[in-house]
Amino acid sequence: MAKLKDQNINQDALSKAAYSLFDFTKKQKTFLLIVCILVSIAGIITPYSYAAMWFGFTLAAYSAIANDSIQTIGTFIASNSKRKWYYLWLFMGLIFVGTVTYSWVVFDGDVSYQRLRVDGLDQAPENFVFLQLAAPIVLLVMTRLRMPVSTTFLLLNVFTYKAGTIVGVMQKSFIGYLVAFFAAILIWFTLEKFVNNYLKGKPKPYWYILQWVTSGSLWAVWIMQDAANIAVFLPRSLNIWEFVAYTGFVFLGLGFLFYLKGDKIQGIVNEKTRVTDVRAATIVDLVYAVILFYFKGMSNMPMSTTWVFIGLLGGRELAIALAKSKKLKKRKARLVRAYRLASNDVIKAGIGLLISLILALIINDGVREEIFGLIF
Repeated sequence: MAKLKDQNINQDALSKAAYSLFDFTKKQKTFLLIVCILVSIAGIITPYSYAAMWFGFTLAAYSAIANDSIQTIGTFIASNSKRKWYYLWLFMGLIFVGTVTYSWVVFDGDVSYQRLRVDGLDQAPENFVFLQLAAPIVLLVMTRLRMPVSTTFLLLNVFTYKAGTIVGVMQKSFIGYLVAFFAAILIWFTLEKFVNNYLKGKPKPYWYILQWVTSGSLWAVWIMQDAANIAVFLPRSLNIWEFVAYTGFVFLGLGFLFYLKGDKIQGIVNEKTRVTDVRAATIVDLVYAVILFYFKGMSNMPMSTTWVFIGLLGGRELAIALAKSKKLKKRKARLVRAYRLASNDVIKAGIGLLISLILALIINDGVREEIFGLIF
């Protein structure tokens, strides 16, 4: 009897999984068709290095910013949902242009703030393999599934020819997660009484000015960290026409993203506590910007800003759960919710990390030799 019950449970679980897959396929027919077309183009274009370079770049530019939009402009979009999308686009788009132009001028054609000058990433690809072009397509699919994937891991790892660089990026990213997680707990637990007592009713007009300033600053610091994820397909020093193509495409891609109001992955931000309040969004952006700026100054080694962001939101949810709930039963329920949200984000980001490591091992001979040399 127990065995029959277990079989029924397994069949029910399988039926639900099959139905979910069928439902996703049915709802996303157009998107899946586009993915199939992109995969076909990637397969055809791979042998032609120059065309493959720009094809990979265009995919990486949109997929990276679409996935990472939750970190930098996610709270900005959520708390300014009633404003015209093109005002938001022009504000963030011009900040992008100014930030990458500064790097291009100061660092002799490098738009990555020297993130691509570190050992293991300093050599621009001369030839491409199919999986390098497929990586941003994988990122597009995972973004559609609302998975906060690290674009740093998924896009940079497939071009890294030294295992030590991958380890360095992972180490810096995980330290960033821990710093953000515990900083968020400390800051929001302390601020919760202030939030409850003073941040009530309709926000004063100056809060919108503060939020635009902090969001713009965060966006600029994020570009300094993550522009490398997009530029990794391109030469390490861009000429004037390459720079115009790079900047112009990303600028227009941002416009499309704002038009879609952040697309599917925006739901990860919207489900968190009070992020649509401009005051809460301002505090989130300010803390995140300070943490990223600190790690930017630490070294030129790239890091996953996604892991910093999910650490920040996870710690914030936990702090709010601890501070708000005086009754044990309510506190337990809030803590369970905070744990569920934080763990879901970590699991999804971890899946992206695992995929990036598998791709790096398959693609790069140098990485394989180093790893197998250590093992055997």
